[in-house]
Formats: sequence, structure tokens, C-alpha cells
Amino acid sequence: MNVAHQAFGSSPEIPLSMQGPAPTSVVVGFGFWLFLLSDIIIFAALFAAYAVLSGETAGGPNGNELFDKGHVLLETACLLASSFTCGLGSLAVQRRDRQWTFVWMAATFILGAAFLTSEASEFSAMLTAGAGPSRSAFLSAFFTLVGTHGLHVNIGLFWLLVMMVQIMTLGFRPMVRRRLFCFSLFWHALDIVWIGVFTIVYLGAS
Repeated sequence: MNVAHQAFGSSPEIPLSMQGPAPTSVVVGFGFWLFLLSDIIIFAALFAAYAVLSGETAGGPNGNELFDKGHVLLETACLLASSFTCGLGSLAVQRRDRQWTFVWMAATFILGAAFLTSEASEFSAMLTAGAGPSRSAFLSAFFTLVGTHGLHVNIGLFWLLVMMVQIMTLGFRPMVRRRLFCFSLFWHALDIVWIGVFTIVYLGAS
């Protein structure tokens, strides 16, 4: 028993590489960072495809003719504001403050839902005008990139609802706090991706 403890314990004389398993929080955080990196690679591929195909309009409308930059600016403001409220919610989680956690996370959900509603209206207007993904390679790349981001936002909102239920039923147990930490990383990553979409797709439209 003592030998096993000496071999796998946390004695300072034992090299870190030979000590016991890392804490659960470290393992979860590392695993989720790997997931986020794989997701970023997917978006990088979609950005690359859009960059190549953005000029292939097949005689149809281009981005400058289709995009309402004022409308997109409102979408961007909603999503960036949701990142701010998510950060405040994360601070409330650290304080174990249930009331303010719900307040800030509810604000995050509302702003995220407003972003999706605005994006859906943009897609609907383009489809009504005959500018669907089958119209040109440019529009195929656009709908794939922006739609994939929108799908991630949908997943994030569902995840947030599940986490609010877990807080109500389980409180701030360590596993709940870890899941909320992973959610906040996911949500902030979506904001970073959207800044790329806003800059490359909408501001770069020609």
C-alpha cells in the first residue's frame, strides 16, 4: 500500500510525468479545447472555400447586391452582446450566485435567439429573391459557411437551456460548473468565428 502510494502519489520527489492522473477539470478542459480546435479547422476550410468561390456568381447577384450591411450589423451587435452577458454569467457561476447566473444566461439566450431570428429573415429574403444556394457557387459557399455557424448557435442555445435545468436541479456541483465553463468557451468561439464571417463575407462583399 505504501509502495503504491509512493509510486503514484503526489510526493514532490516524484517527477510530474510519473504522478497520478490529472484532475477531472484539467482533463475536461483539455478535451474540450481539442474539440474547439477541430471545429475551428472545419470553419477554416469553409472560409477557404468561400474565398475561392466568392467571385463565381454564374451571372447572378453578388454579395454587394444581396447583403444589407445595416441588418448584418444588428446581428453582429446581438451576438457580441451575448458574449458579454455570457461572461458576466460565468462570473456569477464562480460566485455561486444562482439569481444572477439565471439573469445573465437568460440575456445570453435572448440575444442569441435574436441573432438567429435576424439571420433567418436574411436567408428568407434571399431565397424569396431567387438567390438560394443552388443559384451559384458563391451562394452555395455563403449558405454553407453562414448556415454552419447558425447551426452551432442553435446547438449552443439548446445546450444553455439544458445547463439552466441542471443548475435548478443539481445546483453548482463541480460537474455543472465544468459544463458551464465548456459552454462559455464554445459561445465565445462562435463570436470569434462570426467576426471572421462579418469581416470576410459581409464587409468584403464586392
